[in-house]
Amino acid sequence: KLSYMWLALAVLAIFYGIYFSKMLAQKRHGIRTHQIGRRKEKTLHTIEMLMGIATLGAPAAQLLSIALGWSCLPANARFTGFCIGMLGDLIFLASVLCMKDSWRAGIPDKDKTELVTTGIYAFSRNPAFLGFDLMYIGVLLQYGNLLTLGFSLFAMMMLHLQILQEERFLASTFGDPYREYCRRVFRYLGRRKEHKRSY
Repeated sequence: KLSYMWLALAVLAIFYGIYFSKMLAQKRHGIRTHQIGRRKEKTLHTIEMLMGIATLGAPAAQLLSIALGWSCLPANARFTGFCIGMLGDLIFLASVLCMKDSWRAGIPDKDKTELVTTGIYAFSRNPAFLGFDLMYIGVLLQYGNLLTLGFSLFAMMMLHLQILQEERFLASTFGDPYREYCRRVFRYLGRRKEHKRSY
């Protein structure tokens, strides 16, 4: 049981280590990464604030479950959870590296960012959110209980609503290039086959 505790803590430590390392690196360049709740539009502000609560509550529930050793799942599910959680960490790392200084948490208020469509973004429009979801699923499989289930589902639902808000923002900001990108690349994972024209 101790080994599962360390595996779950490793998934969380790596994930949030990436998150805060990127935030600190951008702060050194004068970039404010955390933009959640800065926009004043009512619906967007509400969704971002709920997402902020969810993404704070989920790790608290995860850490409490780990501390109490509260898991209802068998060993093979727990090891599978570790593998899924680590996959989420890797996808999240790839996403923040590919975004470079355009990465933000939340929709920027005034910052001008670039549209990134290369690297992992050629296969997912929202790989950072995909990384979050896989991390939540991974820890849930390691420490499956009603507490982690409730908070994980709430966080994943709020992240999805945030994606929908961000996609509206990106469409209005970047216009046709973004809409064409959406036609090629799926929201979470995958891309459409491009048919070659025959002459």
